[in-house]
Amino acid sequence: MHLIFNSNVDCICDFTYNFIWQHKGEELDPDALIPSQKDSEYTYRQLVETFINGEDVHISGSVGKRFASSLGVNLVYFGGHGETLDVGCVFVDGDMGTRAGISMVSGAIYVSGTIAEPMGNIVEVVSDEEGYRKYVSITDILQNRQHDVEFVDSRNEFDGKTLTLGDGILRDTVAARLDVDATVVVSGDVDLSTGILMRKGKVIVEGDGGMNTGVLLNGGRVVIMGSTGEFAGTDMRKGEIVIGGKAQGYLGANMKGGSIYVKGDVKAVPPAKVGAVDDMKLLQKELGINRMVVMMFKKISL
Repeated sequence: MHLIFNSNVDCICDFTYNFIWQHKGEELDPDALIPSQKDSEYTYRQLVETFINGEDVHISGSVGKRFASSLGVNLVYFGGHGETLDVGCVFVDGDMGTRAGISMVSGAIYVSGTIAEPMGNIVEVVSDEEGYRKYVSITDILQNRQHDVEFVDSRNEFDGKTLTLGDGILRDTVAARLDVDATVVVSGDVDLSTGILMRKGKVIVEGDGGMNTGVLLNGGRVVIMGSTGEFAGTDMRKGEIVIGGKAQGYLGANMKGGSIYVKGDVKAVPPAKVGAVDDMKLLQKELGINRMVVMMFKKISL
Protein backbone atom coordinates (compact mmCIF):
# COMPACT_ATOMS: atom_id res chain seq x y z
CA MET A 1 0.00 0.00 0.00
CA HIS A 2 1.33 3.43 -0.96
CA LEU A 3 -0.11 6.80 0.09
CA ILE A 4 0.90 10.35 -0.73
CA PHE A 5 -0.10 13.08 1.74
CA ASN A 6 -0.36 16.77 0.89
CA SER A 7 -0.45 17.79 4.57
CA ASN A 8 0.04 16.27 8.02
CA VAL A 9 -2.75 14.00 9.25
CA ASP A 10 -3.03 12.71 12.84
CA CYS A 11 -3.66 9.12 13.95
CA ILE A 12 -2.42 7.41 10.80
CA CYS A 13 -1.88 3.65 11.26
CA ASP A 14 -3.50 3.97 14.71
CA PHE A 15 -4.83 0.58 15.85
CA THR A 16 -7.05 2.34 18.45
CA TYR A 17 -8.51 4.90 16.01
CA ASN A 18 -7.68 7.63 18.51
CA PHE A 19 -9.11 5.59 21.43
CA ILE A 20 -12.45 5.05 19.71
CA TRP A 21 -13.95 3.56 22.91
CA GLN A 22 -13.77 7.04 24.43
CA HIS A 23 -15.24 9.13 21.61
CA LYS A 24 -17.46 6.40 20.03
CA GLY A 25 -16.48 7.40 16.52
CA GLU A 26 -17.27 11.10 16.87
CA GLU A 27 -13.63 12.19 16.53
CA LEU A 28 -12.44 9.58 14.04
CA ASP A 29 -14.51 7.21 11.92
CA PRO A 30 -12.40 4.13 11.05
CA ASP A 31 -14.20 3.78 7.74
CA ALA A 32 -13.82 7.42 6.72
CA LEU A 33 -11.45 8.36 3.93
CA ILE A 34 -8.16 9.68 5.27
CA PRO A 35 -7.90 13.37 4.34
CA SER A 36 -5.13 14.98 2.28
CA GLN A 37 -4.47 11.88 0.15
CA LYS A 38 -3.28 12.30 -3.40
CA ASP A 39 -4.41 9.78 -6.01
CA SER A 40 -5.78 7.28 -3.47
CA GLU A 41 -8.89 6.75 -1.34
CA TYR A 42 -7.88 4.61 1.62
CA THR A 43 -9.68 4.54 4.95
CA TYR A 44 -8.10 4.44 8.40
CA ARG A 45 -9.30 0.84 8.79
CA GLN A 46 -7.71 -0.27 5.52
CA LEU A 47 -4.30 0.84 6.76
CA VAL A 48 -4.68 -1.13 9.99
CA GLU A 49 -5.90 -4.22 8.15
CA THR A 50 -2.90 -4.00 5.82
CA PHE A 51 -0.58 -4.31 8.82
CA ILE A 52 -2.61 -7.15 10.31
CA ASN A 53 -2.21 -9.04 7.02
CA GLY A 54 1.57 -8.72 7.40
CA GLU A 55 1.96 -6.23 4.56
CA ASP A 56 3.96 -3.00 4.54
CA VAL A 57 2.67 0.56 4.18
CA HIS A 58 4.63 3.26 2.32
CA ILE A 59 3.83 6.94 2.91
CA SER A 60 5.21 9.87 0.96
CA GLY A 61 4.98 13.07 2.99
CA SER A 62 5.05 13.97 6.65
CA VAL A 63 2.48 12.73 9.17
CA GLY A 64 1.01 14.21 12.36
CA LYS A 65 0.84 13.05 15.96
CA ARG A 66 -0.06 9.61 17.38
CA PHE A 67 1.31 7.73 14.39
CA ALA A 68 1.21 3.91 14.66
CA SER A 69 -0.46 3.92 18.06
CA SER A 70 -0.71 0.39 19.55
CA LEU A 71 0.83 -1.02 16.38
CA GLY A 72 0.75 -4.80 16.57
CA VAL A 73 -1.89 -5.19 19.32
CA ASN A 74 -4.85 -7.49 18.71
CA LEU A 75 -7.17 -5.26 20.71
CA VAL A 76 -9.89 -6.85 22.83
CA TYR A 77 -12.26 -3.96 22.06
CA PHE A 78 -12.42 -5.13 18.44
CA GLY A 79 -12.88 -8.79 19.39
CA GLY A 80 -9.19 -9.67 19.60
CA HIS A 81 -7.30 -11.58 22.28
CA GLY A 82 -5.20 -8.64 23.48
CA GLU A 83 -1.93 -10.31 22.50
CA THR A 84 0.74 -9.34 19.98
CA LEU A 85 0.31 -9.76 16.23
CA ASP A 86 3.02 -10.25 13.61
CA VAL A 87 2.51 -7.14 11.51
CA GLY A 88 4.12 -5.38 8.59
CA CYS A 89 6.36 -2.33 8.63
CA VAL A 90 5.71 1.28 7.71
CA PHE A 91 7.97 3.55 5.66
CA VAL A 92 7.54 7.32 5.87
CA ASP A 93 9.33 9.68 3.49
CA GLY A 94 9.03 12.74 5.71
CA ASP A 95 8.77 13.70 9.37
CA MET A 96 6.52 12.52 12.21
CA GLY A 97 4.72 14.46 14.93
CA THR A 98 4.70 13.73 18.64
CA ARG A 99 3.79 10.42 20.28
CA ALA A 100 4.63 8.16 17.36
CA GLY A 101 4.55 4.53 18.44
CA ILE A 102 2.53 4.94 21.65
CA SER A 103 1.97 1.44 23.13
CA MET A 104 3.52 -0.12 20.02
CA VAL A 105 4.45 -3.80 20.50
CA SER A 106 5.60 -5.14 17.11
CA GLY A 107 6.49 -4.16 13.57
CA ALA A 108 8.93 -1.40 12.66
CA ILE A 109 8.80 2.28 11.74
CA TYR A 110 11.16 3.51 9.02
CA VAL A 111 11.37 7.28 8.62
CA SER A 112 13.54 9.44 6.37
CA GLY A 113 13.12 12.55 8.53
CA THR A 114 12.68 13.17 12.24
CA ILE A 115 10.26 12.15 15.00
CA ALA A 116 9.16 14.85 17.45
CA GLU A 117 9.29 14.27 21.21
CA PRO A 118 7.75 12.87 23.22
CA MET A 119 7.97 9.63 21.30
CA GLY A 120 6.08 6.49 22.18
CA ASN A 121 7.30 3.06 23.22
CA ILE A 122 10.06 2.99 20.59
CA VAL A 123 13.84 3.19 20.31
CA GLU A 124 16.10 3.74 17.30
CA VAL A 125 18.15 0.79 16.05
CA VAL A 126 20.61 0.46 13.18
CA SER A 127 18.60 0.53 9.99
CA ASP A 128 18.61 -2.20 7.37
CA GLU A 129 17.08 0.16 4.79
CA GLU A 130 19.26 2.82 3.18
CA GLY A 131 17.95 6.37 3.58
CA TYR A 132 15.71 5.53 6.56
CA ARG A 133 16.05 5.61 10.32
CA LYS A 134 14.53 2.54 11.99
CA TYR A 135 12.51 2.43 15.22
CA VAL A 136 11.25 -0.69 16.98
CA SER A 137 9.13 -1.35 20.05
CA ILE A 138 10.83 -1.39 23.46
CA THR A 139 8.40 -4.11 24.50
CA ASP A 140 9.23 -6.17 21.42
CA ILE A 141 12.95 -6.13 22.28
CA LEU A 142 12.24 -7.38 25.79
CA GLN A 143 9.54 -9.90 24.91
CA ASN A 144 11.69 -11.59 22.29
CA ARG A 145 15.02 -11.28 24.15
CA GLN A 146 16.69 -9.61 21.19
CA HIS A 147 20.28 -10.00 22.45
CA ASP A 148 21.80 -8.91 19.15
CA VAL A 149 19.87 -5.64 18.79
CA GLU A 150 22.17 -2.81 17.72
CA PHE A 151 21.22 0.68 18.89
CA VAL A 152 22.17 3.86 17.08
CA ASP A 153 22.86 5.64 20.39
CA SER A 154 25.59 3.85 22.36
CA ARG A 155 24.00 5.00 25.63
CA ASN A 156 21.23 2.46 25.03
CA GLU A 157 22.14 -1.10 26.00
CA PHE A 158 20.45 -4.48 26.33
CA ASP A 159 22.06 -7.49 28.03
CA GLY A 160 19.20 -9.88 27.42
CA LYS A 161 17.53 -9.09 30.73
CA THR A 162 17.82 -5.34 31.32
CA LEU A 163 17.32 -2.61 28.73
CA THR A 164 18.95 0.70 29.67
CA LEU A 165 17.73 3.80 27.84
CA GLY A 166 20.35 6.48 28.30
CA ASP A 167 19.69 8.56 25.18
CA GLY A 168 17.74 11.27 27.05
CA ILE A 169 14.73 11.05 24.72
CA LEU A 170 11.36 11.78 26.34
CA ARG A 171 8.94 8.89 25.85
CA ASP A 172 5.34 7.87 26.59
CA THR A 173 4.06 4.36 27.42
CA VAL A 174 7.49 2.87 28.15
CA ALA A 175 7.20 -0.95 28.38
CA ALA A 176 3.53 -0.95 27.39
CA ARG A 177 1.97 -4.43 27.73
CA LEU A 178 5.25 -6.00 28.92
CA ASP A 179 4.63 -9.62 29.92
CA VAL A 180 8.09 -11.07 30.70
CA ASP A 181 10.41 -10.82 33.68
CA ALA A 182 12.66 -8.15 32.24
CA THR A 183 13.64 -4.63 33.29
CA VAL A 184 13.75 -1.23 31.61
CA VAL A 185 15.90 1.47 33.21
CA VAL A 186 15.36 5.03 31.96
CA SER A 187 18.20 7.43 32.71
CA GLY A 188 16.05 10.55 32.78
CA ASP A 189 12.40 11.57 32.71
CA VAL A 190 9.39 9.93 31.05
CA ASP A 191 6.03 11.34 30.01
CA LEU A 192 2.57 9.74 29.81
CA SER A 193 1.39 6.29 30.91
CA THR A 194 4.62 4.55 31.86
CA GLY A 195 4.05 0.80 32.18
CA ILE A 196 0.50 0.90 30.82
CA LEU A 197 -1.09 -2.58 30.79
CA MET A 198 2.09 -4.30 32.04
CA ARG A 199 1.62 -7.82 33.42
CA LYS A 200 5.21 -8.73 34.32
CA GLY A 201 8.59 -7.04 34.54
CA LYS A 202 9.82 -3.77 35.92
CA VAL A 203 10.33 -0.17 34.78
CA ILE A 204 12.77 2.01 36.71
CA VAL A 205 12.72 5.73 35.92
CA GLU A 206 15.66 7.60 37.39
CA GLY A 207 13.90 10.95 36.87
CA ASP A 208 10.29 12.14 36.93
CA GLY A 209 7.16 10.53 35.50
CA GLY A 210 4.29 12.27 33.76
CA MET A 211 0.54 11.75 34.10
CA ASN A 212 -1.11 8.33 34.27
CA THR A 213 1.94 6.48 35.60
CA GLY A 214 1.05 2.80 35.84
CA VAL A 215 -2.39 3.27 34.33
CA LEU A 216 -4.14 -0.11 33.86
CA LEU A 217 -1.17 -1.86 35.47
CA ASN A 218 -1.93 -5.56 35.68
CA GLY A 219 1.26 -6.87 37.28
CA GLY A 220 4.95 -6.06 37.51
CA ARG A 221 6.41 -2.97 39.11
CA VAL A 222 6.89 0.67 38.09
CA VAL A 223 9.49 2.61 40.07
CA ILE A 224 9.70 6.39 39.66
CA MET A 225 12.70 7.78 41.55
CA GLY A 226 11.42 11.33 41.15
CA SER A 227 7.89 12.75 41.12
CA THR A 228 4.80 11.92 39.06
CA GLY A 229 1.90 13.81 37.53
CA GLU A 230 -1.78 13.25 38.22
CA PHE A 231 -3.72 9.97 37.99
CA ALA A 232 -0.92 7.57 38.96
CA GLY A 233 -2.33 4.06 39.28
CA THR A 234 -5.62 4.82 37.56
CA ASP A 235 -7.55 1.63 36.83
CA MET A 236 -4.64 -0.53 38.06
CA ARG A 237 -5.44 -4.15 38.88
CA LYS A 238 -2.23 -5.73 40.16
CA GLY A 239 1.42 -4.92 40.77
CA GLU A 240 3.19 -2.06 42.53
CA ILE A 241 3.96 1.56 41.80
CA VAL A 242 6.77 3.11 43.83
CA ILE A 243 7.13 6.91 43.76
CA GLY A 244 10.24 8.32 45.41
CA GLY A 245 9.26 11.97 45.11
CA LYS A 246 5.94 13.78 45.16
CA ALA A 247 2.76 12.64 43.48
CA GLN A 248 0.06 14.96 42.21
CA GLY A 249 -3.64 14.30 42.73
CA TYR A 250 -6.15 11.55 41.93
CA LEU A 251 -3.93 8.70 43.11
CA GLY A 252 -5.44 5.28 42.53
CA ALA A 253 -8.52 6.53 40.72
CA ASN A 254 -10.84 3.58 39.95
CA MET A 255 -8.24 1.23 41.42
CA LYS A 256 -9.10 -2.50 41.33
CA GLY A 257 -6.04 -3.91 43.10
CA GLY A 258 -2.29 -3.57 43.55
CA SER A 259 -0.38 -1.06 45.68
CA ILE A 260 1.02 2.45 45.33
CA TYR A 261 3.84 3.60 47.62
CA VAL A 262 4.44 7.33 47.91
CA LYS A 263 6.13 9.72 50.34
CA GLY A 264 4.40 12.29 52.52
CA ASP A 265 0.80 13.25 53.19
CA VAL A 266 -1.29 12.03 50.28
CA LYS A 267 -4.93 11.45 49.44
CA ALA A 268 -6.37 8.56 47.48
CA VAL A 269 -9.51 8.39 45.38
CA PRO A 270 -12.04 6.11 47.18
CA PRO A 271 -12.42 3.22 47.46
CA ALA A 272 -8.61 3.22 47.57
CA LYS A 273 -7.29 3.96 51.05
CA VAL A 274 -4.08 5.39 52.52
CA GLY A 275 -2.33 3.19 55.09
CA ALA A 276 1.04 2.32 56.56
CA VAL A 277 3.80 0.63 54.57
CA ASP A 278 3.87 -3.09 55.29
CA ASP A 279 6.92 -3.98 53.19
CA MET A 280 9.86 -1.80 54.19
CA LYS A 281 12.37 -3.97 52.35
CA LEU A 282 10.65 -3.29 49.02
CA LEU A 283 11.19 0.46 49.34
CA GLN A 284 14.70 0.08 50.73
CA LYS A 285 15.62 -2.07 47.73
CA GLU A 286 13.97 0.00 45.00
CA LEU A 287 14.80 3.49 46.26
CA GLY A 288 18.04 2.84 48.16
CA ILE A 289 16.74 4.48 51.34
CA ASN A 290 17.02 3.55 55.01
CA ARG A 291 14.26 2.47 57.40
CA MET A 292 13.84 5.95 58.85
CA VAL A 293 13.04 7.41 55.44
CA VAL A 294 10.75 4.47 54.63
CA MET A 295 8.62 5.44 57.63
CA MET A 296 7.75 8.67 55.78
CA PHE A 297 6.00 6.70 53.04
CA LYS A 298 2.36 5.65 52.73
CA LYS A 299 0.72 2.74 50.97
CA ILE A 300 -2.37 3.20 48.83
CA SER A 301 -4.45 0.07 48.27
CA LEU A 302 -8.02 -1.21 48.57
